[in-house]
Amino acid sequence: MSSTQHGASIGNSDDGENEESTQILGRRIWRIFPYVRPYRRRATVGIATNMLARIFDLVPFIFIGFAVDYYSGTASGGRLGDFRIFLDENLLNLISDEQALSYGILIFLGFVGLAIFQGVSDFCWQTLGYKVQHDLRLDATRSLIRMEASYYDLRQTGVLMSVLSSDVNQLEDVISDSSTSIIRIFTTFITAFAILMMMSWKLTAVLFGPLVLIFPMVYLFSTRVQRKYRKQRESTGGINAVLENVISGISVVQAYNAQEWETTRVSNESEGYRDQAIGASLDRNRFIPGLYSVAGIVYGLLVSVGGWLMKEGDISTGAFVTFLLIMTRLSMPLFIFGMLVNQLQRGEAAARRVIAMVDLEPSIVDKVDATALEGPIERIEFNDVHFTYPGTDTAVLNGINFKVGQGGFLGVMGHTGAGKSTILKLILRYYEPDSGEVLINGRNIQDITLNSVREQMGFVSQDPFLFYGSIRDNVVYSRDASEEEIEIALRLAGADEFVIDMENGINTLVGDRGVMLSGGQRARISLARAMLMKPSFLILDEASSALDAETERRIQSNLLGTGESRITIAVAHRLSTIRNADEILSMVDGAVVERGTHDILVANDGVYSSQWAIQTGALEEE
Repeated sequence: MSSTQHGASIGNSDDGENEESTQILGRRIWRIFPYVRPYRRRATVGIATNMLARIFDLVPFIFIGFAVDYYSGTASGGRLGDFRIFLDENLLNLISDEQALSYGILIFLGFVGLAIFQGVSDFCWQTLGYKVQHDLRLDATRSLIRMEASYYDLRQTGVLMSVLSSDVNQLEDVISDSSTSIIRIFTTFITAFAILMMMSWKLTAVLFGPLVLIFPMVYLFSTRVQRKYRKQRESTGGINAVLENVISGISVVQAYNAQEWETTRVSNESEGYRDQAIGASLDRNRFIPGLYSVAGIVYGLLVSVGGWLMKEGDISTGAFVTFLLIMTRLSMPLFIFGMLVNQLQRGEAAARRVIAMVDLEPSIVDKVDATALEGPIERIEFNDVHFTYPGTDTAVLNGINFKVGQGGFLGVMGHTGAGKSTILKLILRYYEPDSGEVLINGRNIQDITLNSVREQMGFVSQDPFLFYGSIRDNVVYSRDASEEEIEIALRLAGADEFVIDMENGINTLVGDRGVMLSGGQRARISLARAMLMKPSFLILDEASSALDAETERRIQSNLLGTGESRITIAVAHRLSTIRNADEILSMVDGAVVERGTHDILVANDGVYSSQWAIQTGALEEE
């Protein structure tokens, strides 16, 4: 499955919706159980202790039955008396010698065993759920951050965040709660069936017979509610996406008095969630009363038939009491079963989205025979490169050719949409060219491992992104550096002059996305982050657009004075940024229409000359 198809299943309805909508549990939820395998010892202990807890939960009822028979004078009669053959001889002696005290002690010990084993089981399954949740979230995150940048072009951050948070949390509930419920139901029914059969097979048939009515109810409920839960999970992602947009762009919202309009957007998304949730709730609350009805049938038959059997002498009074008490324990799993199906359906809806993210496969990956780049980048070359963005028909690059060597400075200018930034995206391998070659040190970039190429690059975008944290965190980002290296990077980027004036200096918090800093300050911190890598190839995408002319001149002087062997490619609208370039490409509609140094292009009286005249005011003076 391609990355595009996988992505669609995260943000939109599944392609296989019609195929799988009639399945009770679907296919995806089972994909989370391989994550339990590394913790199988913990899972085994959890299963064993849960089963023992269920047994100890029923054992006190047996001794209550013994006590009833003892006090009613029928201690050795009836089918409950036959159950004594399964008890240890020493235990029988204890019961005979100190009957009144022994029944109380044994009942107490049964509850002690229940408490101990239930506690151990709960701890094992809860911690197992947290571990699986952690592993799932990490796998989904790894898959997500391996995807090429183009994957995110048409996807909303809020939808992806919903998968990594609420959907993964829902699956943790499946592991910690649903799994224990399955074991509880299975063990309780098997143990109860064995005990009750030894007392009276007739009354056991009365008890378990009506329970078969539950299965068609479960099937009908599951097939109706599954799609609604899936839509509900998708609506949750939509709400998160809109809210993330509103919070991130709150300054724009308020500047345009768009509070009511945004509230309406949130309302529309929330209404979709509400309607799907109400529909699922309606189906669920039709299902639960059905379970109550079955329980009512069972209780009614048990009391009527059990009373008749007791009157006929087929079972003792104690056995009948034990039947009634065990029925109370059976009714609880019955209703847990209803909630279990409901929870598994929610888990299936969440699993579809989480597993779709875990299964993401990037389309831009290292070839099998790709090798690492040895040493610095010494030459960049475009050889007849053509490119069209996926999903569009208009070519963005048409036969681009250029070469820049070690220590070279290439400038690229052109109107908006001319294809300037696309050249940089192909160098960074966010996309692959449709035809032609991008060469690094004479080798096709596709034959070199991605990591080794990017290790040699420093990148500063036109919209510099700062992470929440301090200035230091953003400069050092993902690598180790000494104080001296940080200071040098700040100085080269011209950031030292404002950092030193801040109250907390380099430890000043920048806020979410760097909102506590000005645009120019963010640009310089981003440039310092790039310079800390000591790149052999520096990419500047409108990096100086937020800087004043004097700061830009000073930074250029720093960079050119310290980068004798560094290749620099700068994309710029403001031509003063690339005036000192060794070569300048002037682009129109994806093609290079002129090239040369600043002086040559100004003299050519072409596109570059026209832009230079406008920016310097020469055109107005004429």
